[in-house]
Amino acid sequence: MDRIDAMRAFVTVNAEGSFTRAAERLDTSPQLVSKYVSKLEDHLGVRLLNRTTRKVHLTEAGERYLQRAKQVLDDIDDMENQLGDLQSGARGLLRISAPVSFATGHMGKLLHDFQRAHPAVGIDLQLNDRKVDIVEEGFDVALRIGQLKSSSLIARRIAPVRLVSCASPDYLATHGTPARPEDLAGHRYLRYSLAETVGGRFLEDGLRGGESTLVGNNGDVLAQAAIAGAGIVVQPTFIVGRAIAEGRLRVVLADFEPEPLGLYAVYAHRQLLASKVRCFIDFLDGYFGDPPTWDEWSR
Repeated sequence: MDRIDAMRAFVTVNAEGSFTRAAERLDTSPQLVSKYVSKLEDHLGVRLLNRTTRKVHLTEAGERYLQRAKQVLDDIDDMENQLGDLQSGARGLLRISAPVSFATGHMGKLLHDFQRAHPAVGIDLQLNDRKVDIVEEGFDVALRIGQLKSSSLIARRIAPVRLVSCASPDYLATHGTPARPEDLAGHRYLRYSLAETVGGRFLEDGLRGGESTLVGNNGDVLAQAAIAGAGIVVQPTFIVGRAIAEGRLRVVLADFEPEPLGLYAVYAHRQLLASKVRCFIDFLDGYFGDPPTWDEWSR
């Protein structure tokens, strides 16, 4: 008996609800499917299915065996899929979701370089700062920034994301340079409305009772406002790093830098991961350097 074929026959009978439909799916005869399942039961020494003239039902032993059998078959298919990838290479349309500011600033060259390495892969990039439902919305992979909570999704950390407080030299010359969070009273705070609470919480606490703030859901606009002298902003260095390096923004409260976040590649399944997805995630790993290119000003 080929145990793998027998296991696949058992799983298919359960999925299809009958030996006849399972045989059609497996492109074989109902008699052979029945023989495989019977041989598997004999080998295990337990009955896996209760058979009637109309339907089959899992026994208690069958229910327990089914889950492990599915996992074994998934692992085998995954292994064969990966080996096949070595021959066929990455191909097809890769659908990616990414944050607006990060993508506009740092993904153009990345995607160009990836497609030069994998010319058979097309890219459909959708920019959105909300957390998309990868499965429901049909994305292969999503890039996310934050401190990821546990979920059923698989995530690989791609790069660290520093948050810094900064303002223009003109603003600081006029309003003073805060040395501690308690010095922030009276300063203007340019707040990113979609930020996680870890980034900028101390600024919000320090600015209570101060002047009115500017609130927006786009970090690039808030950074431009800060460069123009509108106030103090807390933003990732992938947005403000160049302005800091060029002297258009100056870091303040460096000793009170918020807890760093991370850039993650998030995808739905580890098993049977398509070659195009695996190649893209592997390509991302280390692409931006350590420290990443947007932090070169701080070296």
